[in-house]
Amino acid sequence: FSFFVQPQGHAQVLRNMLDLGMDPQQALDAPRFFVSVADYSIGENIFETMSDRPKIFLEAPLPEEMAETLRQKGHRVVSQVTGMKRAMFGRGQIIRRDPKSGVLTAGSDPRADGCAMGF
Repeated sequence: FSFFVQPQGHAQVLRNMLDLGMDPQQALDAPRFFVSVADYSIGENIFETMSDRPKIFLEAPLPEEMAETLRQKGHRVVSQVTGMKRAMFGRGQIIRRDPKSGVLTAGSDPRADGCAMGF
């Protein structure tokens, strides 16, 4: 099981763009999930919250029905993560260059400050 969000976030954002046809901003705006053996929901020192049973964190507005389905399958789920705690899902900026036209499109994650700039 993973501890770090970076590879999980990368996979979700890339899937949004490659499989679902989202542009960079849409891909970054989409809600995410995060599987972790540390409990990011309860405190500052996540290293003291390690468990052998991972939790699945679901960012709002992922539906509560999704969380309930996962719980019924035996998963530990923290749902409707909002506000500053959304930082646990990572953050990023993307610049994509269209190989045919050369046009740059960009996106910047709403979970943190930052911007994507290309020239």
